[in-house]
Amino acid sequence: MKILRIIPSMDPKRGGPCQGIRNAIPEMLKHGIYNEVVCFDEPTAGYLNQDTFAIHTLGNGKTPWKYNGELMPWLLNHFKNYDIVVVHGLWQYHTYAAIKAISKYRKMNSEVPAIYVMPHGMLDPYFQQAKERRAKALRNTIFWRLFENNVVNRADGVLFTCEEELLLARTTFPNYQPKKEINVGYGIQPPPSRIAEMREAFAHTVPQWNGKPYLLFLSRIHPKKGVDLLIRSYLRLEKEMEGLPQLIIAGPENHEYGKAMQALAAASPNILFSGMLSGDAKWGAFYESEAFVLPSHQENFGIAVVEALACKKPVLISNKVNIWREIEKGGGGIVQNDTEHETLDLLKKWLSLPLDKKKDMAGKAYIVYQDYFTIAQAAKQFIKGIQNNSVE
Repeated sequence: MKILRIIPSMDPKRGGPCQGIRNAIPEMLKHGIYNEVVCFDEPTAGYLNQDTFAIHTLGNGKTPWKYNGELMPWLLNHFKNYDIVVVHGLWQYHTYAAIKAISKYRKMNSEVPAIYVMPHGMLDPYFQQAKERRAKALRNTIFWRLFENNVVNRADGVLFTCEEELLLARTTFPNYQPKKEINVGYGIQPPPSRIAEMREAFAHTVPQWNGKPYLLFLSRIHPKKGVDLLIRSYLRLEKEMEGLPQLIIAGPENHEYGKAMQALAAASPNILFSGMLSGDAKWGAFYESEAFVLPSHQENFGIAVVEALACKKPVLISNKVNIWREIEKGGGGIVQNDTEHETLDLLKKWLSLPLDKKKDMAGKAYIVYQDYFTIAQAAKQFIKGIQNNSVE
């Protein structure tokens, strides 16, 4: 079987779906499933030639919709090479073009690949309800009526990373009638084993680190992630408790919101910003932490959450992280609502645990990863889902 993935960009800096693709492809290859990707990156993009699978680049899209006139002709010429097409994401030109191209191709050919849409949380009602997203919510409502309603309902199925995402998607837009809804799961490759170089790389990147275990936020620094809730809660805790572990916030920070969060945190010398971490420094950040924190307002899967679990680190998360049920059930972390009051309570609950309870939760965190989120399990679930639901 050969799968084509269609996605706006495979630049590793974007994380999320493109990282999920990179995680899945090597494991799927073990089952004889080959993958290729077509995207709107430039052929000269610096990340190219570092992956083991083919990435076809068509150049940057134009306008915020990412229009690219090269995509439809490319698809019509190459559909014959694939058994399955997976369109990643929504709200941009590539989804419209993929469905229009497959419809045209089916009129001219008897053997046609099945096509699926994988929204990666983009049908979550949060994006239509958040006050700061009113303009984008209106745009999405218009796009839903013009394009995305057709994309979702005319595809052979919609793929979801977890049951919570599947259920939430049903609540967001009218006339949501996909042919099939398939929970294909999601997972990550096992993290590299802990080595001394990881600690050294992290310490070099964050020289203000005191060498002791800390609370780690590692994600995009974005309003959706609840960074402000975390910082405000930590600042309040400093007034109530002594000897708090440092809070390290890792993620790209050189933008307006990132600077605002640094200004908010400036009152405490114990809140450190590391910038984006990768390689040994990133894994050092996980391994040297005592717990991972993400009080997000919306998180479809949360690769970094699962990476923390895989590193045997308890996760302190909001119940807007869609895999919270699995984590709470397995005892691999603490879950609260995404408010400042409950984020404060989230931290207090962790900090008040005796050492033996923290160690027990760390062990359970790893079991949660093994039970639900290994890439091997996710690949099998994905393959089973699309094979059992492919077009007859």
